[in-house]
Amino acid sequence: MKCPFCSADDTKVIDSRPADDNSAIRRRRQCEVCGKRFTTYEKVETIPLIVIKKDNNREPYNRQKIEAGIVRSCHKRPISADQIRRLVDEIETEIFNREEREISVNVIGEIVMNKLKNFDPVAYVRFASVYREFKDVNTFMDELKKILDHNEEHSDESV
Repeated sequence: MKCPFCSADDTKVIDSRPADDNSAIRRRRQCEVCGKRFTTYEKVETIPLIVIKKDNNREPYNRQKIEAGIVRSCHKRPISADQIRRLVDEIETEIFNREEREISVNVIGEIVMNKLKNFDPVAYVRFASVYREFKDVNTFMDELKKILDHNEEHSDESV
């Protein structure tokens, strides 16, 4: 690391610790030539992710869009902002673990629905009704039946 004061290449790390929310490392460094100290931050470089929309347009990934959709789905549900933040973190981790440069909005929607299904069934149905663009009550009822069947299967397993 080059010293910002004298431009010498010879610097040493004298202290390292996590910064902010553990998303970076804060390092205190000292120049071996001039003796001055300075701080650097080391952060993981993420691949810019492009989302392919339903109309095949492309736009940069935006966490706020996922968060907004989940907030709307959880409206008047007993779910805290912190729980929503953690859920979005899980979704985002799954998206970025795919290590793809482009991802379809359909794939993102399915990931969100899979997470919501176990998180809050009401929020799941609300999200699914918008995402899947339910055309009528029968489509909506079919989705509800799937959830009820799924819940019955899991309640039988615990007996």
